[in-house]
Amino acid sequence: MLKSTLLQSVGTAVLLLASLSAFAAPFTQAPLPYAANALEPIIDAKTMEIHHGRHHLAYVNNLNAQIENFPKLTELSLEQMMQQMSSFNAAVRNNGGGHYNHQLFWQLMAPVGQGGAPSVALTAAIERDFGSLDAMKTAFNQAAASRFGSGWAWVIVNKDGKLQVTSTANQDNPLMDVVEERGAPILALDVWEHAYYLAYQNRRGDYSQAWWQLVNWHKVNQLFEQASTK
Repeated sequence: MLKSTLLQSVGTAVLLLASLSAFAAPFTQAPLPYAANALEPIIDAKTMEIHHGRHHLAYVNNLNAQIENFPKLTELSLEQMMQQMSSFNAAVRNNGGGHYNHQLFWQLMAPVGQGGAPSVALTAAIERDFGSLDAMKTAFNQAAASRFGSGWAWVIVNKDGKLQVTSTANQDNPLMDVVEERGAPILALDVWEHAYYLAYQNRRGDYSQAWWQLVNWHKVNQLFEQASTK
């Protein structure tokens, strides 16, 4: 009798855990890879807290809410989702893109003085495709400044294996099969106003120029190497 009761209890517990796991959100938000104030004075702690703790988190929650409409999402990595974005609705495009973009953005920054430098291979590619690092920065800052409304500036490795500066609207990114200029992102700047407004107000150009002090070249070098060997 006791054995039977124990078996029933165990069975009930297993079913409950299975039920809970079925409803578990597959997309999660990683913590910042540094303290919220670690990027000061370029990006202030309050902006980082709001940006990561509210905006990014909302994209994750809203993306998980779309799983009921698109169960296939649970089978895809974020990168795979981007490459199949034309199969989904605007909510997945906006929130899936928002999650991917921000997850990458946090990793592409490091406290001032800790970001390293472009690798020998990346430096050679920059000089080949732009002439110099300063020329690439100028093109990138121009893409950030000229993006009307909200969006992102990018450096990508395009289909020809060349570095290219591009920009996208809203939460689109160059991995998506719905954008015109596609490629593997190695550098990204968020130019939505919530990313900079507390400190820079409408001075997006000042923000993008100052932001170079935060670039985590260690991560950029890694992404460039990965994109170059595909």
